[in-house]
Amino acid sequence: MCSIHVKDPATAHSFYTETLGFETLMAMPEYNLFIIKDPGADTGADKNSVGLLLEPSDNPIGANYMNALHEAGLAAITFGVPDVQAEYERLLAAGVTFQSEPTEDFSGISAVFDDGCGNFVQLHQD
Repeated sequence: MCSIHVKDPATAHSFYTETLGFETLMAMPEYNLFIIKDPGADTGADKNSVGLLLEPSDNPIGANYMNALHEAGLAAITFGVPDVQAEYERLLAAGVTFQSEPTEDFSGISAVFDDGCGNFVQLHQD
């Protein structure tokens, strides 16, 4: 499992599941605990994929890290996708705010969006 600091785990859970398409692995709202996973995680090669803890940024160290990355315009996490352009168009239609249109460089195609929960997220295609 890995984690990403968010301003509000419940709001982040809604965004990451309803807008981005992740599935809930564990939700305990009474403890402000939400863990999500890739929807393909139970089948085939992705059977052992990683869970993502939507961690509350109530710790000053976590909050400072999250805020510093966001203020610098840097992505807190990167998700590999098969088609960045298609995801960009789907998420743009869903009201997601991107820093710019997808760009291509030596590493592949990328697009960065704001998750509305304190982070920029990068989509990347090799």
